[in-house]
Amino acid sequence: MTDVSVDVSGQMDPPPKLQEKKNFTSFFQIPSQIPDPKEWIYHQRQNVRPWLLFVQTSNFKTPPSIPRLGKRIMRNIEYFQANYLFVFLGLVVYCLITSPLILFAIAGTFYAGYKLNKRHMEKKLILFGKELTLAQQYGLVTLCSMPVYYLVGAHAAMFWVIGASMVVITLHAAFYNIDAVASKSEDEYSLLEEV
Repeated sequence: MTDVSVDVSGQMDPPPKLQEKKNFTSFFQIPSQIPDPKEWIYHQRQNVRPWLLFVQTSNFKTPPSIPRLGKRIMRNIEYFQANYLFVFLGLVVYCLITSPLILFAIAGTFYAGYKLNKRHMEKKLILFGKELTLAQQYGLVTLCSMPVYYLVGAHAAMFWVIGASMVVITLHAAFYNIDAVASKSEDEYSLLEEV
């Protein structure tokens, strides 16, 4: 039998001391990087619960008490989070279709950004003797677009979408009996949805 020796010498730094005072940002988790939008959307699409289960009217019941109402809302929001996201996006699309002026204003802003991007590749924009970065140019386009958005009523549409989403999602989460779903298997709903 051979004797094997392993060198375990080295420098170890002690862990940094914890701050005694907690600052404002310690209470909120600030992400260190922005997630990839395509990956995030793919993840949300994978978490969508079957729509037949989401709208099944036999599962809608009034909550028996106020404390159970709060728990039910939180459980439903956690369980149907991706579905609620698509409800919100559906209301955004509905609002844009019914408000063509907002759609034209958004298209104009994106067109201006596209033109700035093409121009930036060919020639740099200099304003008051300083070269503007592409992000600064986008900021100027957004700033100049704000009065147009105000005139076409984008602020009202934005508040309508937020309000309608909150009402629809809260009503669904409050009256949908999530306990009934736990007793049934979700597989039967997914089979029905595939047909």
